[in-house]
Amino acid sequence: MEILQGVWEVIVSIFSNSGYAHFFTIDGCLNLVMIIVAFGFLYLGIKLGFEPLLMVPIAFGMLLANIPEANLAVQYHDLEGFRDLLAGRGEFVGATPGLMDFLYFGVKAGIYPPLIFLGIGAMTDFSPLIANPKSFILGAAAQFGIFFTYVGAILFGFAPNEAGSIAIIGGADGPTAIFVTSALAPALLGTIAVAAYSYMALVPVIQPPIMRALTTKKERSVVMGNLRPVSKLEKILFPIIVTVVVSLLLPDAASLVGMLMLGNLLKESGQTERIAKAAQNELMNIITIMLGISVGATTSAASFLNLKTIGIVGLGLVAFSLGTASGVLFGKLMYIFTKGKINPLIGAAGVSAVPMAARVAQKEGQKENPSNFLLMHAMGPNVSGVIGSAVAAGILLTLLR
Repeated sequence: MEILQGVWEVIVSIFSNSGYAHFFTIDGCLNLVMIIVAFGFLYLGIKLGFEPLLMVPIAFGMLLANIPEANLAVQYHDLEGFRDLLAGRGEFVGATPGLMDFLYFGVKAGIYPPLIFLGIGAMTDFSPLIANPKSFILGAAAQFGIFFTYVGAILFGFAPNEAGSIAIIGGADGPTAIFVTSALAPALLGTIAVAAYSYMALVPVIQPPIMRALTTKKERSVVMGNLRPVSKLEKILFPIIVTVVVSLLLPDAASLVGMLMLGNLLKESGQTERIAKAAQNELMNIITIMLGISVGATTSAASFLNLKTIGIVGLGLVAFSLGTASGVLFGKLMYIFTKGKINPLIGAAGVSAVPMAARVAQKEGQKENPSNFLLMHAMGPNVSGVIGSAVAAGILLTLLR
């Protein structure tokens, strides 16, 4: 009898110290909700293929962060405070820094997003933009959604630094959103990262209705001429010139733009093929894993399940929609000024979701005219949007940090 009682006490002790027992508390119920949300994002990434390379790590980080008693949620959002703790100049609050805190240091210190940009630059062909410099206008126009939403977020009661972090979602650029938010409002990072990547994944769903509502059948049917060939010298000079011009104008954007252009220069120089491939593959893959899982680990129930999250998600959708709309409207202006030579649909590709937004423009154009091939024309505004979102990030950081 005593043996059975002892076994029972051991079982009760194990259960009471497990995460399962925590589910019977209010906090545990909230953790359970977040675990279900994580399952939902895993479904989107694995089954539906929505941005799987980042959606799956983020969702799994969210899952780990909300397992009770595992202490895997990011606890230290403040970079200076974390440095003090590591140097022995402060006291730990709650559990000591763990795996996710150390992985998340790369986000807080602004390391991961620029390295992601390095890989993006090594995979990007700027030829469509160089061949048609007018694409810069459409890429810049699509960033208006950021600044319109910033004003809206202020009106809704968000602090200026929070409003800037929310508004950057409109650029449809996950690494840029993470970079800005980690500097301006690190406590909101999980929510903003999830919103940014969700809307990037939903580009084929969100953009087409806006594109069709703002254009006519005649405009969508416009067939654009072939782009001129771009010389090797132009491809080499472009990243160097952009780095110098943008970095001198907005030093806060130098790390993003500089890494983007370095990656592209490695690709185009013809002399650095080995490290260009490393940036495209091994480095990009490693940083993507660490960035995704550490960002997902910031989405604890306490920080994610609140009314502020609903506001951020809603304003993020507004920002992305306004960015798409402003790009299309500027495309219509160019259609008028060029007397029908520019298809306004390519303006929607001015958001930074490469190459998905350009493919959406191509698909919508072919619906109206099967002989229409807009993909390369849309890639101009699309890669311009990558630069534009980095510039917008630099402006926000300069004004708000």
